[in-house]
Amino acid sequence: MATVAPDLPASNPRERSQSGLRSRLRRLYSDVKLGRLLATVFFVVAALLIARYSWSLPFMQDVERVLYDVRATYAMERVEEDERISIVVYDSDTLFNTGIRSPVDREIMAQALTNLDAMNPRAIAIDILYDMPTENDEMLVEALRGMETPTHVGYLTLEHNPNELEAQHEEFLGEFFDRINTERVGPTSVRLLTDTDDVIRSWPDQPDGLPPLMANSLAPGHDEWRDYRGSIELRRPLYQDGVLFTQLPIDFFADPMLAESFRPFIEGRYIFIGSDLPDVDRFQTPVSRITGGTVHGVAIHALLMAQMLDGNMYTPVPPVMLWLIALVVVLAAAATSLSEVKLWRMGLLILVQFAIFALLPWYLHTQFIDSQDMPVMGWLVGWLIAFIAVGSAARSIGAEKREYVTGALGKYLPGDVADQLLADPDMLALHGEKRPIYALFTDLEGFTKLSHAIEPEMVAQLLNSYLDLLVEQVLEHGGTLDKFVGDAVVAFWGAPITRPDDADRAAKCAVAMWEASEKWRQEAPEGVPKIGRTRVGLHYGEAVVGNFGGVERIQYTALGDAMNTAARLEGANKYLDTVILASGEAVANVKEVPFRPVGRVTLSGRSTPVEIFEPVLPVTAGSAEQIDTLYRQFEEGDLKARDALAALARENEADTALANFVERLKAIKPGESYVFENK
Repeated sequence: MATVAPDLPASNPRERSQSGLRSRLRRLYSDVKLGRLLATVFFVVAALLIARYSWSLPFMQDVERVLYDVRATYAMERVEEDERISIVVYDSDTLFNTGIRSPVDREIMAQALTNLDAMNPRAIAIDILYDMPTENDEMLVEALRGMETPTHVGYLTLEHNPNELEAQHEEFLGEFFDRINTERVGPTSVRLLTDTDDVIRSWPDQPDGLPPLMANSLAPGHDEWRDYRGSIELRRPLYQDGVLFTQLPIDFFADPMLAESFRPFIEGRYIFIGSDLPDVDRFQTPVSRITGGTVHGVAIHALLMAQMLDGNMYTPVPPVMLWLIALVVVLAAAATSLSEVKLWRMGLLILVQFAIFALLPWYLHTQFIDSQDMPVMGWLVGWLIAFIAVGSAARSIGAEKREYVTGALGKYLPGDVADQLLADPDMLALHGEKRPIYALFTDLEGFTKLSHAIEPEMVAQLLNSYLDLLVEQVLEHGGTLDKFVGDAVVAFWGAPITRPDDADRAAKCAVAMWEASEKWRQEAPEGVPKIGRTRVGLHYGEAVVGNFGGVERIQYTALGDAMNTAARLEGANKYLDTVILASGEAVANVKEVPFRPVGRVTLSGRSTPVEIFEPVLPVTAGSAEQIDTLYRQFEEGDLKARDALAALARENEADTALANFVERLKAIKPGESYVFENK
């Protein structure tokens, strides 16, 4: 080709691999228009912010919470029943038996506390607020003041729980604690906090105005948990019908004789007392959010206690790390969008990345790294936005470049070949291959002499219009433009793609080029000396075809004997009084263009004779078949056929090629070739 290909990557394979993406990004930046650049930057920044802050965005926050609930649920560890903790509850049967619903019966609480105290529990926590008077208060106060076991009674303030208390309730609660406070008995915070979707996922804060949370009250010495605000560790029973904690009705402990039978579940354990009623103190957790149902508050406190005793504190992910992950997500999307891989590999690459987004938080959660605030949905949405934004910019630039490249290639290649090369650039790789081609050379007779006789501007004008004319014929007939050599045009058929009718295309092009040039030279501007004829040579043979040159400048061309023979055939026109010469190999498969033989010659620099033909032009149409017959007869040894050809030449004075043919036949014997050694 007569074009310079774009710069190629560095020759070292490793350097090419490392620099490919960087080069593509640089080209993207340099080619993108300002408006498109600003839009792309806007969407990429938006993608980055979404990938970082989706836990704070409407709707996306809800999706993030659901995704967290799913992974927290399925990342739960299976554990055996916790023998450190037991739960004693008021349940529906208790309310039915006592006939008291709210506030719950304090007489049965007083009896149970006395009996539990006798069974040597490690500590007791009561998740019930005594914020209004009943007739059994004195009995409960007496029982609490007599406790030998460390006992912690639920406490809240109006300041921190305005939705659960009123002023008179807070006042009574304070008075109640004034009456029960001893060295063994004191308040404990029962404050639990849910997210805005009413699901409890995290440890509550423990303000200075409240006593320690139940877990901290029951097991002092775990001060680091006072400031912990991370996720609650969810657990599930080891067996399908198993339980996490022993749970017993408070009724069992009202009777000393019955209570004693449950000593194994009380002695040495932390005891939580609360309610397990359908509509009182119920919470949704990530598990119940997925599977349905709610969990009573005292069981939540027991979970917190078990997590604290096991020291399973989730490590928060630093904000800088979340920013870094968000940046990696956006960069991965951009790199994926810019990657030039096959569709199935692209799909696999996207699938792998999405799997990482989904599985990484789950894995980290199992390693006690808090996956709350990990914006999984944000990663996916941010990735998609960045992928689309960068891809759209690249595609729009690619479309412009494709249009430009198609236009550029269209100057040297037919449209279908250009499309194939754009779809498969490897067809123009920097290597050569041997393949048969139809090679064509042209030359404008006397143009060098003409160029000295006219102004340079006119030379350029004439030459450009002439070359445009010939190139148009090459491309119209599906040929590949090889190069210009001054006023000469070099083209070929059969590479980079091969067509079944390449022979006819090449032959038709040779005739069309001559016809177009004849009209062109007759329409030359006034004052321009007479312009010579265009001569064409056509040959079919093997050549090495491919991109040749260095990494900075390459040319798609054909090299070899086929090209040399076509060039010599073009030059032979001058001595044979012809304008188009084609070898026997070139015309062997031509079906749509008639040719007539003009002998056999041995071209300069070659030892093998070449059968030569010229297309039947208007001036020679009347005698074409007769010439073919007479020449075969001469080749078979009939010398009279040569005389008949001479007579035919005298009858057709305008057919100078025929007269030249007869003269050459006179110089040789049948079966011999005319030698151009001195030409």
